[in-house]
This record gives sequence, structure tokens and C-alpha cells, in this order.
Amino acid sequence: MDNLKHQMKDHFLQYASYVILDRAIPHVVDGLKPVQRRILETLWKQNDEKLHKVANIVGQTMQLHPHGDAPIYEALVNLANKGHLLDRQGNFGNIYTGDPSAAARYIETRLSPLARETLFNPDITEKIPSYDGRNMEPVTLPAKIPLLLIQGATGIAVGMSTYIFPHNFTELLEAEIAYLEGRDFKIYPDFPTGGIMDKSEYDKGRGKIKLRAKIDIQDSKTLVIRDICYGTTTESLIRTIDEAAKKGKIKIESINDYTAKNVEIEIKLPRGQYAEEMIDALYGFTECEVSLTSQVIVIKDGHPWETDVHEILKYNANKLIEFLKQELEIERHRLLEKIFYKTLERLFIENRLYKKIETVKTLEGIHKTLQDSLQPYSKELLRSPTQEDRERLLQIPIRRISQFDIDKNHEEIAQLEKNLQQIEKDLKNVKKFTIQYLQKLIEKYGKEFPRKTRIKSIEEIDRRAIETKQIKVGYDPKTGFVGTKVTGAVQFTCTNFDKLLLFFQDGTYKVITIPEKQYLENIVWVGVADKKTVINVIYKNIENKQSWAKRFIVDKFILDKSYPYVDEKSKLQYISSDIEPTVQLELASKPKQKHSILTYSFKEVLIKGAQARGVRVAPQEVKKISIGKVSGGKVQQLSFLE
Repeated sequence: MDNLKHQMKDHFLQYASYVILDRAIPHVVDGLKPVQRRILETLWKQNDEKLHKVANIVGQTMQLHPHGDAPIYEALVNLANKGHLLDRQGNFGNIYTGDPSAAARYIETRLSPLARETLFNPDITEKIPSYDGRNMEPVTLPAKIPLLLIQGATGIAVGMSTYIFPHNFTELLEAEIAYLEGRDFKIYPDFPTGGIMDKSEYDKGRGKIKLRAKIDIQDSKTLVIRDICYGTTTESLIRTIDEAAKKGKIKIESINDYTAKNVEIEIKLPRGQYAEEMIDALYGFTECEVSLTSQVIVIKDGHPWETDVHEILKYNANKLIEFLKQELEIERHRLLEKIFYKTLERLFIENRLYKKIETVKTLEGIHKTLQDSLQPYSKELLRSPTQEDRERLLQIPIRRISQFDIDKNHEEIAQLEKNLQQIEKDLKNVKKFTIQYLQKLIEKYGKEFPRKTRIKSIEEIDRRAIETKQIKVGYDPKTGFVGTKVTGAVQFTCTNFDKLLLFFQDGTYKVITIPEKQYLENIVWVGVADKKTVINVIYKNIENKQSWAKRFIVDKFILDKSYPYVDEKSKLQYISSDIEPTVQLELASKPKQKHSILTYSFKEVLIKGAQARGVRVAPQEVKKISIGKVSGGKVQQLSFLE
């Protein structure tokens, strides 16, 4: 049992380490996960500046990647959509709508000029055997740009996760220049979907940001969303707008998505709603505003490193100095070798040293004679010639010897020495050379990557204030108009999310949205559909002349649908929302009748449904109803029944 425990623990640790180091968390040097690095390495090997089928690249990458083709394809599409390293042709999906890309056999890609210039140099790239030992793959690419911060990264590993926001290309390189010059710098996210960002709590990537969609007011009844928040799509945004409308948080008439190359979501507003007033509600109740929390964890020296974006930028800047210094030293070595060989070649031909080996019979003797012949000119050479150097001299064809141009040789050596002097100068001040390198990159590629996300302070939305926004509704019994722009005998206050409950003379009721001004005939009661107001009615059956009373609450309804609230073949006699009202009933004359006027209280009437039958109020016909004293409280709404 103990052995099994140790075995399980060991296997779990191996698995966790593999997921963290080799799958989910990017490396700080090049900002890439292994699958992304293998895709780029494959593209570099096949690079001829022509487009390649993605299906072919996926297949070739499988020589380095120990998993299936699906994750390679998804990683390639994701890498291409970031817009920095890969050129695309075909349908790679839409980052705005969330639409998927076409099949791998239909789309093509290649390395971008930026990737070819800044990510690859076989001379300084450390490589290790691939998973099956048949190929070699890079440990990291010698990235000369802070790719991790440019592209951003997300990853979920065992016990940890990372979420690094993308930043602006030009701003990052300018920040590296500032760091190398000893100046302070600040960097903030820049998202491909644009939007408006509040960076006040970003805290160098250890905090969070608030992000808003860009909403334009086209006219008083039309809003157009031009940018969406990072991590959302037009589909998810529209879904949240629909849900907010269903919950009564906002009111919309229609929503149309015209997104193609750019985001364009059009929102039409109903009567009583205005564009300027709706913007805060969209920010408060939909994905038009989101908060994103950053978590900066990367791989450094074979271990997870929890840090901030400023430290990563400094690390990348120092690494850039290291890479450029290595390249300069390699280039210096190459120039020295070229100068040495051209000088050696000139001495060999100019002094006719080849004549001295014409009579030598053995190869060893030839090398010995040539070595001795070169000895007097050793001061002109940068180093002593090796056997390999002498072998190159022996392979010079006779035609080249006969056509050798000494003046041209001197000119070539002079140019090489001039280049060498520049290399030596750059090596003495690598930091200055690095700054110049970054400035050239900004000049060459900066225009391709303008900032898309606007930085602005965002005030907190008070959702409660939005929900309880007060509006006045009026009703004029004389004209029959009701709405927010009606000044009539009846005025009451409600919220902009409320609905109106209307009772009509014909014994029906319905619930409508609050209009600006709408004409309605034969209204006998109007109020807020709050699902708690008790309605008291008395109605008379036309056939048997009996009057019935009932009390009910309208708690279920469909907008604009008519419902009956009195029995069929009945006439409404009284309606009120008073609390337990008392009325006087004037009865029809009858022989031997003691009383012709009765007092009737609704206190004893049970509250039931709107379609339930009422209770009889008197044994004979009720000719007239008069309003008595109100018992139990304040009148909520007067009746308009004559």
C-alpha cells in the first residue's frame, strides 16, 4: 500500500510538472507554449516566403508535437488571429463574432516579416531532441521582441493558471528603450477588440482592469456598438442584452448584428426610451462592461515565476542585449575569418607559393612545403593557418589563380575591415546598439500596430439607481391618452422598468409597456402592474340582474394580451383599488321591502384569481352603487367608471 501511495504521488508530480512546463504556461523568453513554438519552428524550416496549407503545417508539426493534430490546428489559428507572427489567407474565423475558421485544408499561412526578422537565428538557438529523438526542436526561440506581452497568454495548469493581457507593440518597445536609458516607464494593455479601458487598478499586471464596449449614439432612438470587450463576442454580448431585456433591466425594440470586418451592433429603442439614458443601463446589466483580472505566471529557468509585466519587460530587454551581443560576436568571428582567408588567398597567389608544391609527390609533403612557405608572412595573418585552411588553398582552380585581381582583393578586405570596426564599436556599447535596433523596429513595423483600446477613467455604475429611475405617467379621461408625455387628471410615479395595468369598461384588462403617448378607449382603471395591488370589482349579470363582487391580484400576464375579469354577459358596476372599500348599494324597488339602500364591505370577500367567480352582494337587483368610506388605509387609485 505504501509503495502504491509513493507511486501515485510520483506519477501525479510528473504529470503536474509536465502540464505546467510543457503545455499550459508560456516561457518568459519567447512568450510561447511548446505547441506554438513547434508550429513556428516548422514554418521556419519550410520558409520560402510562400503560403503553405495549414493542413500541411499541422502534419509537419506532428513530428515535434507528441499530441494530436486538433490542438496544433487550434493553436495555429489562435496564433494567426493575434495578428503579429503569421500572415493569413482564407477564413481563419472571426474574433468578434466567434465564428470558427475553415478546415485546415482550405486555409494557408506563412511567417510574417516581423517573425522572420525577430524570432529566428539558428546560431544562438539551443535545441534538444524531440519526443521521439528523430528531430531537434528549440528550447526557446531567441525572441528580440517582448512577445509574451505583445500577444498576451492564457493557460490553466495543475494548481495554477496564467492570464496575461496583450499590450501595444510600439509602446512595449518604447518602454524597453526607456528602461535601457534609465528612465521610468509604464505599460498598459491594448486589446485587439478595442474598447475603452480603465487601468487605475492594473497594478503592473497584478490587479484588474475595467473594460467597456464603445457605444455610439446614432440618433435619439438608436445606439450602435462599435467595439466589444476582450473575451466576449457579438453573440455573447447580444445574448446578455436579450437576457437583461427579459428581466426588465433595459427596454429595447430590436437588436441587429451587422458585424463583418468591424463590429456593428445596432440597438433600436421603443417609445419612452432614449439613447443617452440607455447607455448606463447597457454598461450596468450586459457584457458592454466587464472586469478582467490579470494573473502573471510564466516559466523561467525551468520553474514557474509569478511576477508582473514590468519585470517581464525588463527581463526581455536584458535578454535582447544578450541575443544581440551573441549575434555581434558571431558576426565578428565571421568577418575575421573572411579577412583571414582573403589575405591567405592573396599571399598564396601573389607570391606564387603554388609553384613550390608542383614537384612535391606526397600530400604530406605538399602540406609541409605550403606551411613552410607561409611562415614568412605570418605577421600579415590573423592566426596560423590550419590544415583545413591549406586544403582550401589547394582546391583553388587554376582559372581563378590566373584571373586573380589583387586590387579587388584589397578593396574587399578593406570593406570587411570597415564592417569589423563597426561591429567592434557596437560591441563596446551594446546598450546603445540595442536601443538603435528597437528604434528601427518601431520605425519599420510600428504603423502596423496602432493602439486600439482607448484609456479612460470609468465611473462605477450604480445599478440600483438605474433600476429605480423614476418617471411620471399621466392619464387624461377626457381624451383617452395615457403615457409619460400626457398631463391629465391622473398622475402617478413609477420606474422606467414598470408596466401599466389597464382595466376596460368591456370587462377585460391587459398589461402594456409604458408609452410616451397612446390613445386607449373606455379605460376605467389604470395603474402599475406591480403584481400586488388588490382590485375590487362589482359586476351585474345582464340576464338574471344579479350583482357579484370579487377581489383579485393580477400576478400573471403576457404583454399586450387581453384577459377577462368579469363573467360572460356581465356589466361592470364598480372598480377600485381601495384597501377593503365600503360602498352603498341602491336596490331596485320591491313590494314589502324594508330597506332600499344597503352598505356593503369588501372586507369579507376573499382574494382570488382574476378569472374566479365572485360572491353575490344582494338578494335583488342593484340599480346604483355609491362610494362609501374608505376603511383600512389610503386609496391607491381612483376608478374612472361613471
